Amino acid sequence: MLIIKKAEYIGNYTIRLIFNNGKRGKVDLEKIIFEDKRPIFSKLKNKNDFKNFQIKHNTVTWNAGLDLAPEYLFYLAFKEDKDLQNQFKQ
Repeated sequence: MLIIKKAEYIGNYTIRLIFNNGKRGKVDLEKIIFEDKRPIFSKLKNKNDFKNFQIKHNTVTWNAGLDLAPEYLFYLAFKEDKDLQNQFKQ
């Protein structure tokens, strides 16, 4: 089971993550926040609201009631890593 151990805001809509498997990566969530039409994402368009996240339930959460699965964040952070392509296909 993937768990977010640490999350750090590093600018714009990007978060640096450390997972329980030791992998470290960056996730840029700007496209998701601005292209997803669900209302829950609209509050995060404000950068002050976006960077006000915390780790709860083993993942990144926001006061707006949004959390993203650690597996999804892992995929976003490492989707270009050729060594993980088979894992993502499964």
